[in-house]
Amino acid sequence: MQNRAGFTGSYVPRVTPPSSESHISESPSAASSSSRRTLLRTALTGAALTAGSWAWDLPAAAATPRVSEKPRPATPAAALRELNAGNRRWRTHHQRHPHETLAVRREMVSGQHPFAVVLGCIDSRVAPELVFDQGLGDLLTVRSAGEVLDEAVLGSVAYGVLELAIPLIVVLGHQSCGAVSAAVHAEETGERLPAHIQYIADRIKPAIDHSHEGAARIDATVSAQVRRVRSQLAAEPDLAARIGAGRLAIVGARYELTSQLVHPVD
Repeated sequence: MQNRAGFTGSYVPRVTPPSSESHISESPSAASSSSRRTLLRTALTGAALTAGSWAWDLPAAAATPRVSEKPRPATPAAALRELNAGNRRWRTHHQRHPHETLAVRREMVSGQHPFAVVLGCIDSRVAPELVFDQGLGDLLTVRSAGEVLDEAVLGSVAYGVLELAIPLIVVLGHQSCGAVSAAVHAEETGERLPAHIQYIADRIKPAIDHSHEGAARIDATVSAQVRRVRSQLAAEPDLAARIGAGRLAIVGARYELTSQLVHPVD
């Protein structure tokens, strides 16, 4: 579904909650792991913020405010609304360039409290902090060509959710993705791509949409890759447990270079 009115409205991501328990039970080993995570979180970032329930009509839960700034969004719905508002500012040329003051920079030394993980492509035209008009400490950005997942990417996303209590993951594809184009070209021609680029193409290949031809195939595959990566993330046990508890949402989206609009990928 493409909501041309914006990355907003009544859109609710179709993430199926896990059938198992909606919380992580703590065995002795799990409790030890939890303790280690707490120490790591305290040492590196300060106390993490617990996210609230997933609901569009609930206000954001209380959070520790920044210096001269409003509290960070603390629920999936509030985080999504903030990203939508930021993209609206970006595409209408009303950017605020928030959270760049000297006071905020000093505050960032002692810890970080980002409110969303954005897993996006490496494309230089799709910088999440710009397209969502966010600033220092707002987004945990993880970027790989074509949003391809590997252990390093998964670990980076998991760190944001499990250690920083981030309530929202956005898988962000984009129009005219070069990685997707390369993957489609390699499959159609049988050409072997150079060096490690073939690794990227091989992992995008399962998402190639053969119901289209030419440029339409590339465009459809961009969205299909977003859906595939979103599903892979949602199947990760630690993330699935948080989804089931209403503490996390994983959504797919696309950025259109021609309009600068971010809209949901259903």
